Amino acid sequence: MTRVDFYLLDRATEGGKDAAVCKLAHKAFRLGHRIYILTHDHEGAQRLDRLLWTFSAGSFIPHGLGARQADVDLPVLIGRDEPPAAHEDVLIQLLPQVPEFFSRFQRVAEVVDGSDDEKTLARERFRFYRDRGYALQTHKLELESAGA
Repeated sequence: MTRVDFYLLDRATEGGKDAAVCKLAHKAFRLGHRIYILTHDHEGAQRLDRLLWTFSAGSFIPHGLGARQADVDLPVLIGRDEPPAAHEDVLIQLLPQVPEFFSRFQRVAEVVDGSDDEKTLARERFRFYRDRGYALQTHKLELESAGA
């Protein structure tokens, strides 16, 4: 059964959620997982595509944008639609609602920033998963302070 992890940022800051997504993708990639990052719009997908190249000096995460057949061999894909069948390991879920295909993944990572609107939507998704018997974990993430 799919395991669902909620990663709660301690506050809402510009770029904080994207940075958390990159860190989660990097960790899952280092552990040998195939990751699909599901975004709600093209701009968000492109932003994460750029960030995965630059978020950490010295790290490299092979990734592609979209679920094109040519990208299936990449360990990390970013898209707005259902992923190819080869990506059923880790889903980093950024939509306001639970995607229909979430249960085909071994793990789902829900990344939630500290804004009230995001928290409200995350609570609805949490109830959705809980009411259907999915294993849930919650992790609090502290954003690193600039200049610290």
